[in-house]
Amino acid sequence: MRYRVKVDVGTDPETGNRRQAKRHCRTEAEARKLLSELQNKAVTGTYVSPSKITVEQVCANYIAGRQNLRESSLAKVEYDLAPLRERHGKMPVQKLTKANVDKLVTDLVAGGTVTAKGRTRRSWSPVAVNKVISTIVQVLDDALDQKIVTSNVATKIARVSTVHKDVDTFTDVEVEQLRKQFGTNRIGHAWELALYGLRRGEIAGLRWSDIDFTAKTLAIANNRVSAGGATVENDPKSHASRRELPLPDRLVKVLRAAKKRQTAERLALGEHYGAGEYVVCNEIGEPYNPAVLSRYWADAVKAAGVRHIKLHGGQHTAATLMHLDGVPIAVIAAWIGHSDPTLTLRVYAHSQDDALKAAGVSLDRRNKSSV
Repeated sequence: MRYRVKVDVGTDPETGNRRQAKRHCRTEAEARKLLSELQNKAVTGTYVSPSKITVEQVCANYIAGRQNLRESSLAKVEYDLAPLRERHGKMPVQKLTKANVDKLVTDLVAGGTVTAKGRTRRSWSPVAVNKVISTIVQVLDDALDQKIVTSNVATKIARVSTVHKDVDTFTDVEVEQLRKQFGTNRIGHAWELALYGLRRGEIAGLRWSDIDFTAKTLAIANNRVSAGGATVENDPKSHASRRELPLPDRLVKVLRAAKKRQTAERLALGEHYGAGEYVVCNEIGEPYNPAVLSRYWADAVKAAGVRHIKLHGGQHTAATLMHLDGVPIAVIAAWIGHSDPTLTLRVYAHSQDDALKAAGVSLDRRNKSSV
């Protein structure tokens, strides 16, 4: 003998038709327990119909619904979801378990996961893996809201431990050493802009039309970044990032020299020269891929005989040196495009070892004078 349970569980949100949950049980006790559970879910609106919707479909639908994201941010979401889609894309999302996601996280940390193109990944950093976990949580939360799944199996996934790293910056001495080398570099003005406080995307997307040599101002109005293997352009990353900065005399001189050099290259190449609208472009007038700028920056820093710091370290350096010179933190935040001055103080404007040593010497002098 078998027992059949049938419960009205509301209406279909798409068709408006009445929905019924039908199950079979072996014993009366099982049937009564299931009946109670289904009735409770029907009353509370938490009932989820059995579905064959796959992990891939859920991920694709989530991405398609994020119209509020910029192209670069959307590409990052796709990048973070790629390991899950590659390994479990064909699995019905209702069958995805916490163990499945835990194993994926372990393998990303260890290295060896395989891409859709058959390439074996290296080990991912804790920060990168934690972003993957967070994105999976968001996707499953969306599926939960749509009543595609009964619970979010990724909510309790443990984050990978990260090691605290101080923001690294150049000292005054190193900046001067770098600037001497930049003067001999064809795109040395790009590195000057980095030490001026611009992000890589802002340097790559800066156009000559954004610079007013008469008023001595520079406007940050375009961001050129890598997204999903392609280069895209969009607005600066936030409202605060869209800003206009005064140009110091040194930078005016450097940029004028760069413009003069590009004009000579245009004349030499003639009709084969590109638009030449970007402040930082190659010999044929075309803008650089942002990743290429990072590689050239590393070459320039090495040539200067200075320790390597990533291109974004130029902005860190600008903020820190301004802070050490007593510039108000709110002004520094506005300069580098931060909407929250406390973030600027916490992340960028840290004191350097030389400044700490100087502070110690100052205290030592005071102590000696009081003896």
